[in-house]
Amino acid sequence: MRCVVVCSGGPRDELCSFDELKSQNALFIGADRGALYLIEEGIVPVEIVGDFDSLTEEEWQQVSQIALSVEKVQAEKDDTDTDLALLKAVAYHPSEIYLTGVTGGRLDHFEAALRSMYRIQVEHPHIHIKIVNSHNEIRILLPGEHTIIRDEKFRYISFFAYQNQVEDVTIRGVKYETTNDCIEIGTSRFTSNELISSLGYISFSSGICLMIRSSD
Repeated sequence: MRCVVVCSGGPRDELCSFDELKSQNALFIGADRGALYLIEEGIVPVEIVGDFDSLTEEEWQQVSQIALSVEKVQAEKDDTDTDLALLKAVAYHPSEIYLTGVTGGRLDHFEAALRSMYRIQVEHPHIHIKIVNSHNEIRILLPGEHTIIRDEKFRYISFFAYQNQVEDVTIRGVKYETTNDCIEIGTSRFTSNELISSLGYISFSSGICLMIRSSD
């Protein structure tokens, strides 16, 4: 299993912990100021990309000298720095992509990251893509059955219809189970469930499901 971590330049206190990911020999890619965050954590990024307009000249010299590969792009572009970093992550043919540094701060940046994760997840259904920070992880689920492993860090689990309503929803191993139910657009009925077994699952036949796991 190969894991690639993309770190973007959102508020530093919104980043996930890198300790476990470093022990798994994950590959790290920095997007704009996220490159500096990685280096300050003692991580050498395999690639960094962005216009780097959020860095001082001294910081730019630091990250450009340490990262193994550097791509500096113009500020005027169609793709965000995070988009460019995600495309680089996909090129490593990973089984997992973690995206951090996109929550908190500007809501438009978070929404753009969420939509980018959705697009890439649909294009590459074999890759597990997560947005992660210190208190949450977010995934886009496609139709089928998805195993949910108990994690004491993320006690609460919520499901939302992301694009169309999610049909034939069966959820097992949680406090509030459902069978052949429907998650409608706009409903909050599937918020704040809890995984009570070591292993649970959600299955559904159609729609796109947004799964959010959170700590208290």
